[in-house]
Amino acid sequence: MATMTECELKAGVIFGDGNTAEYVYMPASELGADKPLCVYEQGEDREDVDLREAMAIIRRRSLRHAVHPRLGSNSC
Repeated sequence: MATMTECELKAGVIFGDGNTAEYVYMPASELGADKPLCVYEQGEDREDVDLREAMAIIRRRSLRHAVHPRLGSNSC
């Protein structure tokens, strides 16, 4: 069963921390995909991660709903 955080991520909610410039989100093009990729941004670095790794980063870094500098609060 999916967690609330996973469902929100799949709905386009951006998780992050503006103080550390870390963000995790699922791009709109991946919404509804069977095996979606998410984006993990840390400063100027961007990395594609699978959903399981995205969830681990969100938990490990205690990321919350955030406003991304370019995308706003939702990746859709």
